[in-house]
Amino acid sequence: MIGTGVAYGTFGELMQGQLAGGGQDFLVTLPIPRSSRATFRLDPKSAQVTVVPGHKGKSLRVARALLEEHGVRTGGVLTVQSDLPEGKGFSSSSADLVATARAVGEAIGAVPQAAEIESLLRPIEPTDGVMYDGAVAFLHREVRLLTRLGHLPPLTIVSVDEGGSVDTIAFNRRPKPFSDDDRKEYARLLDMLVVAVAAGDVADIGHVATQSAILNQRLNPKTTMRSMSQICEEVGGLGVAVAHSGTAIGLLLDIADPRYRDRLGRAERACARLAGHAHVDHSLTADAEEVRCFTTT
Repeated sequence: MIGTGVAYGTFGELMQGQLAGGGQDFLVTLPIPRSSRATFRLDPKSAQVTVVPGHKGKSLRVARALLEEHGVRTGGVLTVQSDLPEGKGFSSSSADLVATARAVGEAIGAVPQAAEIESLLRPIEPTDGVMYDGAVAFLHREVRLLTRLGHLPPLTIVSVDEGGSVDTIAFNRRPKPFSDDDRKEYARLLDMLVVAVAAGDVADIGHVATQSAILNQRLNPKTTMRSMSQICEEVGGLGVAVAHSGTAIGLLLDIADPRYRDRLGRAERACARLAGHAHVDHSLTADAEEVRCFTTT
């Protein structure tokens, strides 16, 4: 039997911080149509599970755990492919693991639901909420859903990569210098974002993303934050979104804006002048077409 699984990645997060009260770390996903795809081929003649490429050890752990959970004694070959860059804040690792769980589950006739995938991933690493459709608020250190926000309106993200990479596990172990006032502000922003996504209010979505990016400067500062904010203002963008535990920073544009094409062109040129490159991604909307795998932007 052969099973396949797909999981979309994210462009960083719309916001990331700590909740008031318990101080739990949370994030809100910004899903995009870039993805990881996994294929699992059961081999009744083997008791071993192998993964290609060989460095995808965490995916191998998920495959073995799911087989053991369902009492499957045979082995197989797991193949993982992705167009999500690693260590940049695009949820590449989370997408690999979710795609793996879906592929193995399909191969054994027991496709896991999102809550079961959470349980599989919880012992492995902090994880984004990419096992759920649409944008979600997610307790990434606990690997637990907080709330679903729904699908985002059509947005474009014009971004630059500041270089290097971030170890997400190490980042999440760092103490967060948030005060009670900061946590109250995150709670206010989250409430605003829940309403904005439900209403398709792109202006408030952009505002929340920008405020979260500013607050995150104490944890993982973006050297181009001021320049990207200026570009955003100059081209009439909605706000700035960042990979809070990654290296990417982008500005948000409203695809429904009558001046969208002009704003997009100006944003791309300005980002290229700033960093020598510009990348374009789009939010994953409810009516998104078939997944676009193995492409670059």
